[in-house]
Amino acid sequence: MHTDTEQFSSWVGKSQRHTDILTLTPMTAMAATLDKRAMSITQGMELPPLWHWLYFLNPARQSELAADGHPSKGDFLPPITLPRRMWAGSRLDFHQSLYAGERLERISTIKSVSLKQGRSGQLAFVCVGHEVFGENGLALYEEHDIVYRENAVAGAQSTEPKPAPEQADFCKQITPDPVLLFRYSALTFNSHRIHYDREYVTNVEAYPGLIVHGPLLATLLVDTLLENISGSRLRKFEFKAISPVFDLNTFQVCGSQADAQGNCRLWITNHLGALCMDASATISTN
Repeated sequence: MHTDTEQFSSWVGKSQRHTDILTLTPMTAMAATLDKRAMSITQGMELPPLWHWLYFLNPARQSELAADGHPSKGDFLPPITLPRRMWAGSRLDFHQSLYAGERLERISTIKSVSLKQGRSGQLAFVCVGHEVFGENGLALYEEHDIVYRENAVAGAQSTEPKPAPEQADFCKQITPDPVLLFRYSALTFNSHRIHYDREYVTNVEAYPGLIVHGPLLATLLVDTLLENISGSRLRKFEFKAISPVFDLNTFQVCGSQADAQGNCRLWITNHLGALCMDASATISTN
């Protein structure tokens, strides 16, 4: 196991730079996808939290895609051979606002690569740090955790689901469907087949249905928080994916009111009451 980890040590510290402009079309499409009827998308408007994921896209050529729809590994990300990939979580610090029309630069750096043995087999974790600079300097810093897993084994015992909190100060029910997942995949140029190819996700990766994107769930958490605590501004946010959310049933986006320090807990629970995503946020009020 130590030898396997060491073979990827040369990737740690590797970085790449991308530039982009906060154009209006992705924001308009995102507002429509989230059904924000009252939101007017105009030049100079403040970018909502987590909508930076609509930018800095990776338009890999069709010939460069792996069987799962992702770009083949070994360029920026290390060539880990474990076949199943998921967005495991993120930690974000918001330093200043970004605005429509602003020119951005993102510096991405591989922070760590580690291999572990889990109940379902071998796991590999890659942490990538992203610094996003606007025209006035550092706007946000994000650490993005990616997990790679072995293929599912027929008849393997599933992990006992963790129950979600029973008490919430606010909840919003979401009904996912393939159209919602397709639109978010298109907005983020995410060709990972687990989000839109039902035959692939059920027959190859052995999931029961299409998987709702982790960043989409995180966006719904933040959006619901800001809807329920008026006049608040997000300062910190982190989330961890606990269990996949599928398009087969409704799910709940829940949270607690902030304490005196502006800290609150957020979570996603499925139709059976299981915890699917656990998150925390720090807010300030205007």
